[in-house]
Amino acid sequence: MNALLESSCPELKLLARGKVRDVYEVDAGHLLFVATDRISAFDVVMKNGIPGKGKLLSQISGYWFRTLGKKRPHHLVTDQIEDMPASVQRYSDQLSGRCQLVRKLKILPVEAIVRGYLAGSGWKSYQHDRCVCGIPLPEGLKRNGRLPTPLYTPSTKAELGEHDENISPEEALRILGREQGKRVAELAVSLYREAGAHTREKGIILADTKFEFGVDEQGQICLADELCTPDSSRFWPLDEWKEGEEPPSFDKQFIRNYLESISFDKQTPIELPEDVVEQSLEKYREACLLVTGEEASA
Repeated sequence: MNALLESSCPELKLLARGKVRDVYEVDAGHLLFVATDRISAFDVVMKNGIPGKGKLLSQISGYWFRTLGKKRPHHLVTDQIEDMPASVQRYSDQLSGRCQLVRKLKILPVEAIVRGYLAGSGWKSYQHDRCVCGIPLPEGLKRNGRLPTPLYTPSTKAELGEHDENISPEEALRILGREQGKRVAELAVSLYREAGAHTREKGIILADTKFEFGVDEQGQICLADELCTPDSSRFWPLDEWKEGEEPPSFDKQFIRNYLESISFDKQTPIELPEDVVEQSLEKYREACLLVTGEEASA
């Protein structure tokens, strides 16, 4: 299977190519999100992709929209190509299993990251000043340890090729406005708690994840983008997690670890070795089965 690095739908208007997704306009009220097989780490898109990864991300994200989105407004209309307009269906050979028809929203300029465990950049920040995104934490916490309570640690949304920047919750309130900012923080923590409880029942720890929100024409804050996928989350096996140690993961931390091992400069796209690509795909497949209970369609 070859990796799809760029979609090509000439009869649809291409609006953007992000780190992973290509976005097209379908009509005045709808967009088409196409999950390619591009892989990014440290905000750098690698030269080669992970074949089938986009389909796995779409399958996982669709599962979460149907699960978490039951009680909350969201942007997903359908992820079944046979239910999409003819202008999309004509590209079914390329898009089947990797696209979502979504409502147009005014996307908010802050990513809502919630951490339940002290990992990644949160751990690095804690080592520096015992804070994460300006939030003071108790002494004595360990790497990858469970936090006393989930933390809302927002970040800015960077342009392609730039790096997202962690900001304090107070800065997010300034950017979004106090009322909207408080609602986003409450929604994000509530979603994290619900998703984390759901994965825990399946033997998986949702260590942290990123949510994105938009506002519809009625002024409702709606879930957008992707939901609790291996690209936007950190998943660990519950039975192999131990405070202070690095557990195996079902996400792209595997690729980050590889890049760290070769002293990657976090700026220059490189070609990932074939064994890293194969092992990464296997982790995405495993995550799909464990999270959704369904065999990967890719």
